[in-house]
Amino acid sequence: MSAISSPSSTTGAAPLSQRILAQTRAELTMTLRRGESLLVTIILPVIFLVFFGRLITVPPIAGSQINFLLPGIIAVAIISTGMVSLGIATAYERYYGVLKRLGSSPLPRWGLLVAKTLSVLALEVVQIVLLILLAVVFYGWRPAGSIWGALPIILLGTIAFSALGMLMAGALRAEATLAGANGLYVIFLAIGGIFLPVDHLPPGLAQLAAILPPAALSESLRTTMSGQPVQIGSILLLVGWSIVLVAAAALTFKWE
Repeated sequence: MSAISSPSSTTGAAPLSQRILAQTRAELTMTLRRGESLLVTIILPVIFLVFFGRLITVPPIAGSQINFLLPGIIAVAIISTGMVSLGIATAYERYYGVLKRLGSSPLPRWGLLVAKTLSVLALEVVQIVLLILLAVVFYGWRPAGSIWGALPIILLGTIAFSALGMLMAGALRAEATLAGANGLYVIFLAIGGIFLPVDHLPPGLAQLAAILPPAALSESLRTTMSGQPVQIGSILLLVGWSIVLVAAAALTFKWE
């Protein structure tokens, strides 16, 4: 864990932007060194796309099932990176006292949060490019909608689920964050509109799932990437969740 603190502690005289970028590189390096993080952020989304795309039947959109599946798997990648990987890693950094040391380093605390956010976004770029390439190779996917139009939604989803991860990491014990993040991950896979439309769930469960952030993210991505009419309600719901989760994380986060 000591490697995480080196960039901010050894570049105190450097401009703030350089210190943030150095910490971002350190965050990425530590993430790539953790086997469990690679499993959740890279390997599982790839498995879901390659194997589940052939094993389950999903509703075709714009004449193709991959147009339904790919946006949902991109949502999984965002959830994996922001909520699970970032949340669990930050919780254990707090448990081992790393956050306390970083909080007193030349890098301001908000700079550390920016570095963590940038590392999440950088990893998501790799995830999304990889998933799109696999969709093209295995399923002949071609964009029916706007890839660029999906970028603001991806950013919103990143903010929401990173804030959820930081909320758990800052308010709960490390073990509770580990259990909570993994438990929510499984629940979100089941009812988040990833492999099955939310309206295919039992009525009561469908109503609950429809107001949760995974369904808002997957539905917003799906309509944008498939060229369907944009669901303003889903986007506004995602914006609302982002605001609530960021505020909750900011109010409850403990650095030690």
